Amino acid sequence: MSEHLTVVDHPLVQHKLTLMRDKGTSTSEFRRLLHEITQLLAYEITRELPVTQKTIETPMETMDSPILAGKKLALVSILRAGNGMLDGVLDLVPSARVGFVGLYRDEETLQPVQYYFKAPKELADRMVIAVDPMLATGNSSAAAIDLLKEAGATNIRFLCLLAAPEGVARMKEAHPDVQIVTASLDRELNEKGYIMPGLGDAGDRMFGTK
Repeated sequence: MSEHLTVVDHPLVQHKLTLMRDKGTSTSEFRRLLHEITQLLAYEITRELPVTQKTIETPMETMDSPILAGKKLALVSILRAGNGMLDGVLDLVPSARVGFVGLYRDEETLQPVQYYFKAPKELADRMVIAVDPMLATGNSSAAAIDLLKEAGATNIRFLCLLAAPEGVARMKEAHPDVQIVTASLDRELNEKGYIMPGLGDAGDRMFGTK
């Protein structure tokens, strides 16, 4: 894997992703699988969280043991589909601060349009993880990272379920300092900007909308 892109090829991740891709998978099952696979991906993306030593008493003796250090992690959902990944990460890091970036894609230009932004304070002192199931054209993702950097973030990672080569290239061009962690680098985008073979519209499948 490159420094810019990590594809998590763990058997459990790949198994759950196959079930999610299947068009016969129900909305409730899709949500459950997304929650589970996000936890597994979050394990990988939080690997470099800073730690310090704390003196504790075990039932047997006193010891110095590692504990998370510094400001709490900032978790930022790119609405609306990113919300489906929030709880999976929060289960692992319940103390994380949470922010939201509202962007929608103009269907004609495929360019992102911002409608909401709310981020935790002191982003410069936090590891920031932006979550969105799909890295397709990369335009919305790059725009979201722009907003986070404008708000002070310097240590940013991007967590997604699927990525297209076009989106990875766009993100690398716009934000070469942002590591991407994903379950799969898919083949390509189609003419409408959807990932192929993909899994359809993650938001629609997650929320039962069309």
